[in-house]
Amino acid sequence: METRRPVRLALIGLGMATRPHLEALSDPGCGAEVAGIYNRSRGRSESVAKACGYRIFDNLEEIASDPAVDGVILATPPDQRTEIVGMMAKAGKHMLMEKPVERTLSAAQALVETCERHDVHLGIVLQHRFRAGSLKLRTLLEDGALGEIGLVRVEVPWWRGQDYYDQPGRGTYARDGGGVLISQAIHTLDLMLHLAGPVASVHALSATTSLHRMEAEDFVAAGVRFASGAVGSIVATTASYPGSAESITLDGALATAVLKAGRLTVNWRDGRREETGEPAATGGGADPMAFPCDWHKALIEDFADAIRDDRLPAVTGRGALEVQALIEAMIRSSAEGGLIQVGSAFKADTDV
Repeated sequence: METRRPVRLALIGLGMATRPHLEALSDPGCGAEVAGIYNRSRGRSESVAKACGYRIFDNLEEIASDPAVDGVILATPPDQRTEIVGMMAKAGKHMLMEKPVERTLSAAQALVETCERHDVHLGIVLQHRFRAGSLKLRTLLEDGALGEIGLVRVEVPWWRGQDYYDQPGRGTYARDGGGVLISQAIHTLDLMLHLAGPVASVHALSATTSLHRMEAEDFVAAGVRFASGAVGSIVATTASYPGSAESITLDGALATAVLKAGRLTVNWRDGRREETGEPAATGGGADPMAFPCDWHKALIEDFADAIRDDRLPAVTGRGALEVQALIEAMIRSSAEGGLIQVGSAFKADTDV
């Protein structure tokens, strides 16, 4: 068997979102290794380096100019990415970026186009697509096993305490680009689109409940109509104490499929019941990082293979524009008090 060299990735940004990346990269099976780390706070870099033994890059230019660095994992807040993406793309460094791509759809599209212009791969960390239940459900849908899907129901009943939003920038438009939709529910909404296809129109209500002091929304409810003709509902919040698992339910002509906490349950109309995957914590409670790193490992492995094979990663930057278009349509619908046509203004690349 051919031995493939590990792809060397520099990690930029060392906030709480880096834990699953570091855990995944510690497994040689992911096909990648840490080339070094960089954080604006030198103290944070030294703390991580002391614990893990990684090289510390002194600045971004050092990463961009290092021929031994194949790409970067960009885990900064979305308001800090434009300059970094421009520099890394110009240097030919491929990028795996934490969600969302940027705070607004137009800004996100600009970053995607920067990467395309310099012919570097841009992958987005929307790891829920890699759960066993998600993969099985995708296969069932591609095979038409569930029959025509008539109804899609999404629930994200998560919880974040006020201490979470008291952190500088959390739940603000300037740093995060919004609240529950773009920071938390984006994973489930991306998976919904991946499974059920694009949304044609949406009518939504967003609000900030009395349970949080924050700038952006912590609750959204919406009715949606898919391009396929199916209809559905979305409810997402971070005000549901103590927080419970998100779910996607697809009601088809031949079966109903429920994907909850990564476990897929299919109730067939002929009486059979089929289950795939094991339920796992997904960070829906007080600890946002209470979830395993398995899905990150699968995503990083795919990204490393994409670099080696010069192909698109499974979750592309252009593909991720679709979920940001839906999120902006939901917020706009609430602001204008009416139905918004989402359309498909951005062509998504072929995903798994």
